Amino acid sequence: MTPWTKDQEELRALIEGLGDTLSDGHASRDQLETFPAEQWKLLAGAGLFGLPVEEPYGGLGQDLLTTMFVLEGLGYGCRDAGLSFSASTQIVAAGVPLQRFGHEELKRRYLPRIASGEAITAHAITEPESGSDALNMRTTARQDGDSYVLNGSKTFVTNGPVADLITVYARTGATPSVGAITAILVERDTRGLTIGRKISKMGLRTSPFCELHFEDCRIPASNVIGRPGSGFWIFDYVMKREILCSFIINVGEMQHRLERTIEYARTRRQAGGPISSHQAVSHRIVDMKVRLETARLWLYETARKVQLGRDTTTDVAIGKLLASTANMHSASAALQIHGGYGYTSEYGIEQQLRDAVPGLIYSGTSDIQKNRIATMLGL
Repeated sequence: MTPWTKDQEELRALIEGLGDTLSDGHASRDQLETFPAEQWKLLAGAGLFGLPVEEPYGGLGQDLLTTMFVLEGLGYGCRDAGLSFSASTQIVAAGVPLQRFGHEELKRRYLPRIASGEAITAHAITEPESGSDALNMRTTARQDGDSYVLNGSKTFVTNGPVADLITVYARTGATPSVGAITAILVERDTRGLTIGRKISKMGLRTSPFCELHFEDCRIPASNVIGRPGSGFWIFDYVMKREILCSFIINVGEMQHRLERTIEYARTRRQAGGPISSHQAVSHRIVDMKVRLETARLWLYETARKVQLGRDTTTDVAIGKLLASTANMHSASAALQIHGGYGYTSEYGIEQQLRDAVPGLIYSGTSDIQKNRIATMLGL
């Protein structure tokens, strides 16, 4: 890749430099599953949420590659992986589809609040019954005059418990098909929308998620993003960026973990010497390095292709597989190298392993990614 510019480096340094403050108290927040509201305000004040938003709407107008470069810095500096995950969701859930597909009045109404972090955003796709089979979603949006009436439920909605604005994907066609899904912006206080209880989970605990329930929830037709029936293509556009943005954060986390593990292996002594002199330990660290660099290069190269407008269906799926498995192996190897200390909550390695597990599931499970690659290979 070409070298980063001074402006890009400064943007990254600003976010990375907040790392200690963002990380302060993260273990306690993880234990209590508390959303880091104060740290969220710090990220908002630094302009993180406005990175890809165009300047007329209060953003910084940065391209995808720059946004990812800064987010990698967030992953490197911040030990609160839940906060980082919620932040990446904020960037892609509503702002990205709204800027690309929304009409002007809708953009002027919502984008400045999204860019400033004033409005926390989420997107509601997965349902209790359909899971990864998004085309067979049961949540419906029936047009009634100048409104749409939503009915149904969504689950595993990241940021859902704290979200002010939610991009809801609902079926507007009579039968499931790629042209039967519509993306609609829904405000939190809309009558007929019920925010379900926060769901406790294994990892990323400071990033809350929940179920959403819609019962005759009436939304102005002007809140439709793009055209009615274009939701599948909007969803595909968003998911490419969600994968690239969330997993480049993992790359930053893996870089920090690698450096920390190397330092530990050099200073921890067993059998008269540092454990780094043991081949079993050094090979684990080498594997961490190889997986990290492979994931980093693949994600950035895929982002470059996305910006050039190329078909990246296979590339994104491979990138998701590479980065998610690399993060799992990295956290597992770090825990084994740290031994009993890694297993304790004091060192934070066990938390990193818990935080790595969801990457195999969200944004399309590993099996779904393999199915997608197989389809593109004509299998």
